[in-house]
Amino acid sequence: GTRIIYDRKFLMECRNSPVAKTPPSDLPDIPGVTSPNVEESKMENNHIQNCDEKVSAGEEEQFDMDI
Repeated sequence: GTRIIYDRKFLMECRNSPVAKTPPSDLPDIPGVTSPNVEESKMENNHIQNCDEKVSAGEEEQFDMDI
């Protein structure tokens, strides 16, 4: 068989192509694999909100120092 060999420069240029950033149109919808899982996205949003609340409230510092 014939082998196609790509050099690094060509592959790095392809990385920035708009075609490389869009998923193929014929992919099946599999939650958590080809599309975001509904439960995971809810958990991520809650986690981000909880982290923001802790930081904004200033309840406790990340590290405690014993002097």
